[in-house]
Amino acid sequence: MTHWKHRLSRAVVVAVFALPCAVAACGSSTGSPTGSTCPSDSTLTYANFGQAFIANNCLSCHTSREAPTLTTQAAVAANREEIDLVAAAGPSSVNTQMPQGGSVTTADRQKLGEWLACGAP
Repeated sequence: MTHWKHRLSRAVVVAVFALPCAVAACGSSTGSPTGSTCPSDSTLTYANFGQAFIANNCLSCHTSREAPTLTTQAAVAANREEIDLVAAAGPSSVNTQMPQGGSVTTADRQKLGEWLACGAP
C-alpha cells in the first residue's frame, strides 16, 4: 500500500471511531430547560459560587482540550443555556447529564440554575 493510501485509510478509521466518542462525550443528550429565574435578592456570584462549582465539577473535562471550554467566567456565561440543559436544576427540570460520573446535589444544581439565570455574574 502506498504511503498516502495508508494515511488515508488510517484517517478514515480514526474518524469512524472517534466521532461517535466525541459526540457522546460532549453531552449530546440534553435535558430540559430548568425554568430557573434570577431572584432580585440573589447573592450568587462567580467569586462565591460559580468559580468553585465549575472547578470542582467541570474543569476535569472542559479545559482547552474539550468543547465547550469553561476555563473563564466569560466562557461559562457564553454557555449558560447549554449548562442549564445538562447540569442545573430548577422548578421545571433537574438535569443530571453532567458532570459525567460525578455527583452534585440537587441543592447545588438549583444554585447553579439560579446563578446561570442571573447571567453568571
